[in-house]
Amino acid sequence: MNPSMTAAGRAAARAGRSGDRRKLAAMGLCALVILICFVPAFPWIRAVNTEALYGTMGLKASVAKKLSPDHSVLTFLSFVETSKQGILGFWSFLLLIVSAAAIILILAAGVTYAIRNRIAEGKGMLRACSFFQKGMIFSLAAAAGTAGLTIFANSHYGMTGFAAGWPVYAAGAAGACGYLVSKRIEKQEMILCREHGFIEEFRRNWVLFLFLVPCFVFFLINNYLPMTGIYFAFTQFNFRDHLFASPFVGFKNFEFLVRSEILHLTQNTILYNIVFIVIGNILQIFFAILISHVANKRMRKISQTMIFMPYFVSYVILRVLVFNMFEYEVGLVNNFITSMGMERIDFYNTPEYWPWLITAFFLWKNIGYGMVVYLATITGISTEYYEAAQIDGANIYQQIRYITVPLLKPTFIILLLYALGGIMKGQFELFYQLVGNNGTLFNATDIFDTYVYRITTTQPLSMGMGTAAGLFQSLFGFLVIMITNLCIKRRNPEYALF
Repeated sequence: MNPSMTAAGRAAARAGRSGDRRKLAAMGLCALVILICFVPAFPWIRAVNTEALYGTMGLKASVAKKLSPDHSVLTFLSFVETSKQGILGFWSFLLLIVSAAAIILILAAGVTYAIRNRIAEGKGMLRACSFFQKGMIFSLAAAAGTAGLTIFANSHYGMTGFAAGWPVYAAGAAGACGYLVSKRIEKQEMILCREHGFIEEFRRNWVLFLFLVPCFVFFLINNYLPMTGIYFAFTQFNFRDHLFASPFVGFKNFEFLVRSEILHLTQNTILYNIVFIVIGNILQIFFAILISHVANKRMRKISQTMIFMPYFVSYVILRVLVFNMFEYEVGLVNNFITSMGMERIDFYNTPEYWPWLITAFFLWKNIGYGMVVYLATITGISTEYYEAAQIDGANIYQQIRYITVPLLKPTFIILLLYALGGIMKGQFELFYQLVGNNGTLFNATDIFDTYVYRITTTQPLSMGMGTAAGLFQSLFGFLVIMITNLCIKRRNPEYALF
């Protein structure tokens, strides 16, 4: 590209900034219109011919009296729940998510614009435009989805029972207008920030993007499409109506979490995982450092293999080993105790022992796997650091303290963040195989995963309850990892995930 043309383009873009006030005002007006349209008082969906519609739905007069003819896109699910029209639930649920995303993105654009001068490299306005455009796209999707919902509902009931309200058209028009205006501002900002956008990036590196297609398809099929199952958490599932038509019940599936001593289950799950993460990482680093300093190559391989081997022991085999060690009558431990003249210990009826036993066997089984990760990091450390330290007179302990451990910090932080993301997901196989259905030990060993398993296997068609518990675990883990990543980003930005 001609440098003079680039300079001329940037000069024109700076000159064009003076005319951006009108465009910014137009963007602000569009955002305001959309936010007003999302106010629950304004009807996105209106029920017309109510008597005929409610008769077609088979609603009783007492239920029909509770229903309002006007509904916001944010409140239409209450109509679906009251009228028990599950066929409209999934579509309404998607509209609620899309509308919430539109509101959040528009507000994020406003906040980013307000603090644009604090964002590095002068890209504050560019980021604000990015948030704003996504918000406009979601607003258009909400408007189009609402119109589609009314068409689908009328087709399903065989009559004109629903009609789109004026906010649908207002939000759609404002979304289209705001998107077009923001694209013009974004074009000027990209020239100033010397950015070329996704389309130009794709044109330059289309081969690399082509290699990403299999990865994208894999995650789409295995990670993103299954997320539609979240809707199970808000339905009373039955096979006759399937997922997309089962009755919508709101948050009733979450009530069992409150009734099931949720605080106790949360406490057990979190405390066990904290112990696993903290002690596990310390021992993994410790053994990785020890093995890295074994001089004999053959001995190093043998030691590494011996520590890593327990990872391949199945939990079923581990259950057999634990039972034969701690069984009351013929267990190895009790036989040893009685041979010493002491009384037997009834491990399987004494909860106090099991937090220690579960922790010990988890560490025995998993230390080797994490140790390999840290050992690979240590192997990648340049020997020049250690040679320079030896010249300066540093002994082996000082080399570990001032070279090895600090250089393991990035690996530790990444593994910590990944582990914290699943802090509410316990080691189900470990707990279930070691404890089983022994109710005596539940107070000390019961975690979310084992509780949900018992609920879903003892109560028929309880998929909604299991999904509700899984959604709670995922949201809790998401919040933990976001907060942890934010704290790390403030202290060590180079170690943060994003």
